[in-house]
Amino acid sequence: MRAAYIEQLGPPDLIRWGELPAPVPGPGEVLVDVLATAVDPVDAFVRSGVFRTPLTFPFVIGRDLVGTVAAPGAGFAVGETVWCDSLGHDGRQGAAAERAAVPADRLYRLPPGVPPEDAVAVLHPAATAHLALFAHGGLRPGETVLVGGAAGNVGSALVEFAVRAGARVLATAAPHDHAHVRALGAAEVVDYRASGLAGRLAALAPAGVDVHVDTSGHNDLRTAVALLAHRGRIVLMSGARDEPVLPAGPLYMKDGSVRGFAISHATVAELAGAADAVNEALAAGGLRPRAVEHRAMSEAAEIHRRMERGELHGRRVVLRP
Repeated sequence: MRAAYIEQLGPPDLIRWGELPAPVPGPGEVLVDVLATAVDPVDAFVRSGVFRTPLTFPFVIGRDLVGTVAAPGAGFAVGETVWCDSLGHDGRQGAAAERAAVPADRLYRLPPGVPPEDAVAVLHPAATAHLALFAHGGLRPGETVLVGGAAGNVGSALVEFAVRAGARVLATAAPHDHAHVRALGAAEVVDYRASGLAGRLAALAPAGVDVHVDTSGHNDLRTAVALLAHRGRIVLMSGARDEPVLPAGPLYMKDGSVRGFAISHATVAELAGAADAVNEALAAGGLRPRAVEHRAMSEAAEIHRRMERGELHGRRVVLRP
């Protein structure tokens, strides 16, 4: 089979497109013909060695795939359209290949009528958003959620899932994205560059924010804690090298908490719960990607270079074999 792979950790120039032996499924694995994969920032972290995880060389890159079952196994039938969002980590080979052997407990059926290339563009951001809100944020109906960076891929999914759960959503985004975020169901949208932003948000949530999630990686914990409601939760989704100041006293007085979250550490059960929610939303017509670029899988190295230069700007890139 052909695959995008590396033979050592390092920069995008090390990614090769070429022939590798086709995978042979082991016990509990399902052989999948890959229709499409997506490019995620975590792919670059693993490829470069920033995110250390067990892997073997040659290592196929990539996290997400949508494909069809190539051989029956573990309750899956040939031809079923399936997806996975947790390859390329912890010893598992990646998704950027013509075929992949996927652990059956990490493989989910795609709802009928959902275009595979639309689905693969949203799987990772959507699962990330769901786990952040519910597994880590403990969101309940009627609570108030603040989503920072609400127009991005993860931010949009956060808004959709929070609204579906019966929460009131406050959001920050650039002015040209306000209509998009409101269309997703946000009750209030504020320009993230506005002067007096914290005061504006506090006025919109006089009883405080129950769940605070900022996708930007700029973790302003002083402001976040000040906005929290009693027993509010701050979920950190990015900023591995960030060292913000934590106002411990005010957090303590509010019975508040700060919770770190990286989807790569999610359990199989947590991923399956998120997959059910993602499938439900996809089947209902939600979680559609806002901006997608379709490229050949052989262009993976160039896409990684563009991603690391910051040129994708929220655009999702889908790669096809």
